[in-house]
Amino acid sequence: MAQIESLLLIRSDPRSQWSATRLAERLYISKAEAAEALSRLCTSELLSCVDDIYRLEGVPDQNRAMIEQLVEVYSRHLIPVTNIVHSKPRRIGSFADAFKFRKG
Repeated sequence: MAQIESLLLIRSDPRSQWSATRLAERLYISKAEAAEALSRLCTSELLSCVDDIYRLEGVPDQNRAMIEQLVEVYSRHLIPVTNIVHSKPRRIGSFADAFKFRKG
């Protein structure tokens, strides 16, 4: 959930720059948890990262489109999304992993 909430928060103010400390304070999670969520999102190109500052600027257009779809789904289906994330942690892995492209 930290990855989803991090992405949604950053998307709510797309021109802002975010650090793990700032995100942790806003989401009431540990700095380590925030740093891990941000790192995974950056690795999946859902956020850009330079010198431990994270933001949406520089994210590929196709990924920004997926983020907008997430906003729509999450706003309409909060409880089912939350249930899926919490019910099958081993099969889901990380949220950002869902956006990794694999060779066929």
